[in-house]
Amino acid sequence: MIGRANPTARVMLTPAQLRAARALLGWSQEDLARALGGERHLSTIKRYESGKSDPKGSTLLAWRRALSKAGVVFIDPEGGSGAGVKLKAS
Repeated sequence: MIGRANPTARVMLTPAQLRAARALLGWSQEDLARALGGERHLSTIKRYESGKSDPKGSTLLAWRRALSKAGVVFIDPEGGSGAGVKLKAS
């Protein structure tokens, strides 16, 4: 579609961010897979976190949305600072 950006084209979610986001929530890889509706995500999560795969943008976006909904804020690298995660202020 002309003039419309693809929301998955530039999803920023590094394996380290994924591991850290889960840790902040106290979630296992299985917990994240369940939050996404099934075990089909589990093997992809494991492979990505270990650096053995490069999932589609739509998969990264789904992970990021699930973690954001649970309270994680993603910090994208800007001006030389690294990517990271934090919890939303309550």
